[in-house]
Amino acid sequence: MNKLISLAQLKTAAARHRRAGRRVVLANGGFDLLHVGHIRYLEAAARQGDVLVVALNSDASLKKLKGPGRPILPQVERAAMISALACVNHVVIFDEPNVERVLLALKPNVHAKGSDYTRRTVPERDVVLSYGGRIAIAGGPKVRSTSEVIPRILRKLSAKAPSRRAR
Repeated sequence: MNKLISLAQLKTAAARHRRAGRRVVLANGGFDLLHVGHIRYLEAAARQGDVLVVALNSDASLKKLKGPGRPILPQVERAAMISALACVNHVVIFDEPNVERVLLALKPNVHAKGSDYTRRTVPERDVVLSYGGRIAIAGGPKVRSTSEVIPRILRKLSAKAPSRRAR
């Protein structure tokens, strides 16, 4: 099964899951340079229901959110990495700066956000509550972020760079 699908295909799949009595959970993010914080978040999100859908920021939306130089990896590669995780059932890519359009189209039972949010600070809170969905905070304490990992990689690379000899 190809986990990367369009929003239209996802709506059909979600309806099929609901008819079968399964609870749909939506998690979202850029997932640029997959790290342990992402894994913990997605595994905890999956435990909130029966089917985990991951909405992935497109390259254009991630660049708008994070600035120049991002994303590091193109959306097709990020989607492939997220799809490889056993806890993920479906992946959809979205272009908007937030995931509200996906939420309104899909109306998941649960919208899972990472532990850098609280139920009150989730940006899409009103949208989720408007259709009767539930918000869950998933994952452990925020221990990593891609924005933190990138400078760490650069520092390690510069420390290992051979020094130039004087001529």
